[in-house]
Amino acid sequence: MTEPQNSPVENPSRATAEGQAATEAAQSEQPVADVAALQAQIEQLQQQLADAKDQTLRAAAEAQNVRRRAEKDVENAHKYALEKFAAALLPVADNLERTLDVADRSNEAVKPLLEGVELTHKTLLDALKKFQIEQIDPLGAPFDPQFHEAVSMVDNPAAEPNSVLHVMQKGFTLSGRLLRAAIVMVAKGAAKKIDETA
Repeated sequence: MTEPQNSPVENPSRATAEGQAATEAAQSEQPVADVAALQAQIEQLQQQLADAKDQTLRAAAEAQNVRRRAEKDVENAHKYALEKFAAALLPVADNLERTLDVADRSNEAVKPLLEGVELTHKTLLDALKKFQIEQIDPLGAPFDPQFHEAVSMVDNPAAEPNSVLHVMQKGFTLSGRLLRAAIVMVAKGAAKKIDETA
């Protein structure tokens, strides 16, 4: 009798079942690993997306700030471009005003000349006003250190304390910004009497 040969596969159905079980086990472990890897990749992509959105928002905000600054610079350049030119014209206005202040109005020969100077002075002030250059004449107004420069204080019981009594040189503003302060004399407050009986 011949002995049965030992074949490597004793039971083909059993080997197939074991192979399928091993394959299924490997396949069931692979999806778990794939899901974990995909979730990590999704989290990484979400973080990159959030970073990209943040950078985009910051870049847009910076661009908007640069645009606003440029617009403001252009606006100020237009608004205050006349500053040096206007400052050069102010002595002309002052001299015309001084001429009118000291002129002898009773002299008939000088009256036509004075009318011409008055008209020239008014025309100059109107032209300055057209370009937002306004004259400051604070006579009788309260002293304002932002627009007035006090050169002296004078006792005057009839005047309000700290009010402008005399304007030595009128001031000017350019678009609301001080171009030259008015030079003024200011009233002192009434001197307080000391009660010696107390």
